[in-house]
Amino acid sequence: MLTCQADAFSLPSDLHYLNCAYMSPLSKKVEEAGIKGVQSKRNPSLIVPEDFFKTPLAVKRLFADLIGSSSPDRISLLPSVSYGVAIAANNLDARRGQNIVLLHEQFPSNLYTWRRLADEQNLELRTILPHDTRVDRSKGWNESILEAIDSDTLAVALPIVHWTDGTLFDLESIGSRARDFGAALVIDGTQSIGALPFDVARIKPDALIVASYKWLLGPYSCGLAWWGDRFAHGTPLEESWLNRLGSEDFASLVEFEPQYHKGSVRYDVGEKSNFALLPMLEAALEQVLEWTPEGIQEYDRKLLSPWTDTIRDLGFQLEDEADRGSHLVGIRMPPGLEVATISEVMRAKKIFVSVRGDAIRISPNVYNDMNDMVAFVDALKGAVH
Repeated sequence: MLTCQADAFSLPSDLHYLNCAYMSPLSKKVEEAGIKGVQSKRNPSLIVPEDFFKTPLAVKRLFADLIGSSSPDRISLLPSVSYGVAIAANNLDARRGQNIVLLHEQFPSNLYTWRRLADEQNLELRTILPHDTRVDRSKGWNESILEAIDSDTLAVALPIVHWTDGTLFDLESIGSRARDFGAALVIDGTQSIGALPFDVARIKPDALIVASYKWLLGPYSCGLAWWGDRFAHGTPLEESWLNRLGSEDFASLVEFEPQYHKGSVRYDVGEKSNFALLPMLEAALEQVLEWTPEGIQEYDRKLLSPWTDTIRDLGFQLEDEADRGSHLVGIRMPPGLEVATISEVMRAKKIFVSVRGDAIRISPNVYNDMNDMVAFVDALKGAVH
């Protein structure tokens, strides 16, 4: 059972930072890894060819362990989710009249590329709205997604939980239906991977793309992707020398190798061997694996669950526990209370949350404790009364 890990971070003691879904703080271990990485370039003579490959492989192995992948060869290193989504979109054979299934208020990085592809190839974007009802909202939304997938569906592009309110999507059922019709399932796992258990062997996506600066507790401008068989032989966005067979032999680089390294190395971003950011990501993944997504999810559940009835009694609305994550929850306002007003109240009390759509989004992690939740609920009470 996880206990509070606030001592592993450097957050101010008077700050109630309930906003990991916006950006995680760096742990002390990750910060130290970054400083050491920056210092490594003080003397470049100490950076040897092996260093260009050692840390990228270590990071891929850790991420493979985290998501249940049998091999790091399925993993690629990215600078962002949008980069990974572009790889997926560029390697799908679209035909006029097909459709792409998306969500209402989906995160923009998993939308704009599909919108452009639809415009260029005359495809239909099917944006699935949630049910207006507050009863069985998650169930109804999932049913609508399943109904939208048909023989003309090119791709289904979804998150694991909705970034505004934490609504869980039944990706096992959605993935099964997508495979029945030959559609690609492209998942943005940024708001879940690291804090919510996920198994690629069970879900069977065609692509899982994750930015590291949220629930992986890593640095900004780093990401990872897992690629299924559909993308095994695709074309990368750029042709990096590091991704070619035999690139470890620097003396032979002038021979211009036509073959990629095996697996998904072909999709690695250029200059992937970032000597500051990658050591940070390695340290962050080691930390998440030590705490485990299961442990983090249960820790967050125990922070939030004692307060759900109180929050509802105040007139606020939130999904039932079974239909959302415990690490990311959207709390919608009672009639007459503006979300911007309560956001200002929170900030004045050093309670950091996010406003997303018509919801206050709370996203705790292991550095939070019950004092943070008491401050949050007291602020809700003050706003209502």
